Parts: sequence; structure tokens; C-alpha cells
Amino acid sequence: MIDVLVVDDHALMRAGLRRVIAAAGDMRVVGMAADGAQALAALTTSSSGVVLMDLSMPGMDGLAATRRITKYYPDVNVLVLTSYADQQRVVEALDAGAIGYVLKDAPPGALLDAIRWAAQGQSPLDPRVARTLLHARPAARPAAPAGGELTDREQEVLALVGGGMPNKQIARALGIREGTVKAHLTSVYQRIGVRDRTSAVLWARTNLPDFTESGR
Repeated sequence: MIDVLVVDDHALMRAGLRRVIAAAGDMRVVGMAADGAQALAALTTSSSGVVLMDLSMPGMDGLAATRRITKYYPDVNVLVLTSYADQQRVVEALDAGAIGYVLKDAPPGALLDAIRWAAQGQSPLDPRVARTLLHARPAARPAAPAGGELTDREQEVLALVGGGMPNKQIARALGIREGTVKAHLTSVYQRIGVRDRTSAVLWARTNLPDFTESGR
């Protein structure tokens, strides 16, 4: 059974999410909160495995709450559920430690699947969010290396980046230190001639025929 904490400042939204989650059969709502501070308080008494987190809330917003939850409750996975798909909010949420990002108008089945994936430590991204990230910048220029020069580990890290995983979750998935992940990414950027994560994923899509973005 997946224990879910629902965090949203709208009571009707919380009630609707409770009904959808309760109907799933393999998950349950163990708490509800109207802002980040209430979410943190709820975690002291609940057994939540996944926090379904709104971003825009009065008081402590979702970003601040996500940072604190991932710091103090590393075994709890934060799945953002919001109306905003712009690149800046997505990147800020992932950098804060969110494991995934879903939009509020997603079909109920897609939301439930995202919760299941988050509970397993995977990184679900709404397809529209993925497109926003991939198209926010011009496509990376094909670089001199043809991909074969990337080590197996570098290709693993690049694949997880393609799935939207932040460095902390990549480190956890691969059993390495977060600093090691950063070192691998720095090496990847240098090898393929890009400067950021999005351009690296775009390069991989163009230059690595077997590349598939994880978590899709």
C-alpha cells in the first residue's frame, strides 16, 4: 500500500485527490495539508511514502517545503502536482529535490501511475513538461564525439538525466555520491560540447540511436 500525503491550498482539490487515490486500491491518503508548513508537521506523525505537492500556496510554498522534506525526510519522495508547465518552475522543483512533475489536468490514470512510479523511486514527468524542457533552448549542435567515447556510467547518468531525475535521485539510483554524479555530468558536457542538462539530452536523442529517456 502506498501512503500519500496530499498538499494543496484548495480544499476542493484535496477532496478530489483523496477520492481518486482511494479508488485506486493500492494507495491511500494518510494526511492532507494546505501549505508547506502543515505538510512538514504532518510528516512527523504520518507514514507517507509519496508527498503530492502543489507549488503555489500561501505561507510556505511547495518549493520551500520540497527542499525541507528532501533534506529531513530523504526516504519520502515528493511528486509535484501543479498547473504550471513553464521551464523555470520545472527546473526549480527538480533542483529542490522533487522526484517527478505532473500537471493538474492530467487524466486520473496518469496521475495514479505517476504516484506508483514515484513510490518506486522513478521520476515521472508529464509529457508536456518534458517537451517544455526539451524545446526551451535551441537544439544542441552535433558534437565531435559520436557517443562511443562516453563511458558506460556516463551514458547511464545521461539516460537518468533524460528521465528528469535531479542529481540526488540519480546518485541514489546508481548507488554513488551526488558529487560523483556532478563529476560525470561535467565530463559528459565536455565530451559532447554542451553546457547544460537539456542540451545534453537533446544531443543524446540526436547522436545515440539507442538512447531512450527513462521515466517516459
